[in-house]
Amino acid sequence: MRIRDWPDQERPREKLLERGGGALSDAELLAIFIGCGRRGQSALDVGRALLAEHDGLRGLLDRPAAELAKLNGLGPARACALGAALELGTRHLQQQLERGESLSDPDRAGEYLARRLRPLPHEVFACLFLDTRHRMIAYEELFRGSLDGAEVHPREVSKRCLAHNAAAVILGHNHPSGNPEPSAADRAVTARLKQALALIDVRVLDHFVIGDGAPTSLARRGWL
Repeated sequence: MRIRDWPDQERPREKLLERGGGALSDAELLAIFIGCGRRGQSALDVGRALLAEHDGLRGLLDRPAAELAKLNGLGPARACALGAALELGTRHLQQQLERGESLSDPDRAGEYLARRLRPLPHEVFACLFLDTRHRMIAYEELFRGSLDGAEVHPREVSKRCLAHNAAAVILGHNHPSGNPEPSAADRAVTARLKQALALIDVRVLDHFVIGDGAPTSLARRGWL
């Protein structure tokens, strides 16, 4: 049965309009972008198949648009639409942070870092630079490679803090493996940075480890 033949309350578009995007499953959200299915498969069937083949949303949507365009059921137009939707979400969150609102909710910073770092195939260490009221000044990716392979240099982080006249920072780095559990090296780097930045009166508010699922906050673990 085609989606257009389903009851209104079961159609993904109608469900989104009536109940919001949170009421839809991953496959239903994909079905809206896919639009129409293939012979013998609805758009929802295609969405479910794509998720199963790529181990869920992250495995699917972390692919570049050029790779998505080659997948059965997508093609260039749908791949571009998905890529544009992801970038719009990131820019929307970035503009929220840049409006001058205080980052009183650390989850917003974690979500932003996750959007920027989770798709990257290599480990990247980044900083959110904040003013005295914990409003975002800038975001920068400073180091690449594993934390014990490509060293995170406190001197370089200090230089960027001074360049931005930052009063505080929120740190973040990704684990491409998907495991968000902080390593011993992660904790050691955090301690070194906290000690070094204290010498220039810059507070380290948190350090987020980005993997699959929710970002892990070292502050919430009591490691800051």
